[in-house]
Amino acid sequence: MTAPVAILIGPPGAGKTTVGRLLVGLLEAEFLDTDDVVEEAAGKPVSDIFISDGEAVFRGLEREAVAHTVASHRGILALGGGAVMDPGTRRLLAGQRVVYLETGFAAAAHRTGLDAPRPLLIGNPRTRMRELLAERLPVYEGLAWATVSTDDRAPQEIADEIAATITARIAAETGEGAGTSPEAPAGPPGPPQ
Repeated sequence: MTAPVAILIGPPGAGKTTVGRLLVGLLEAEFLDTDDVVEEAAGKPVSDIFISDGEAVFRGLEREAVAHTVASHRGILALGGGAVMDPGTRRLLAGQRVVYLETGFAAAAHRTGLDAPRPLLIGNPRTRMRELLAERLPVYEGLAWATVSTDDRAPQEIADEIAATITARIAAETGEGAGTSPEAPAGPPGPPQ
């Protein structure tokens, strides 16, 4: 498969960047965050893009960054929390090793602080976070090749579980080693229904 080793998705505060960086050593793969790609293309931080150019401009840049990186990056890829809401992005992710970092409202609220510079949480951050989670949860679940709970867990523990899951499933796909057990189903799922 010529695709990223894993694509991390989940809500703001799920730990995609933190866990992705820890996976570098565990899976011997490079890490890339699509928000960094967007910032490099725009020449400014994501929060500034939202404020000065608007969400539509950001989403266009994000869509391009995701399409480019899914096609070209062979390591660990983290997507912004809302990237999966784009239908084209969902089509690109179908059949990929998408790891959903499942995070409940309390953990996401605690991790984001609800006062950090997160443009989509401007206004009433608690209400907006609940709305985002409700809207995105079915999409995250539908795209998931693997789901890893992050609530009340250390980033290293989460990274270790993801690395073990990926290693076992790749082994099962290729018919090698211990990854051929029933607990490690072979291959990514077909496209979401």
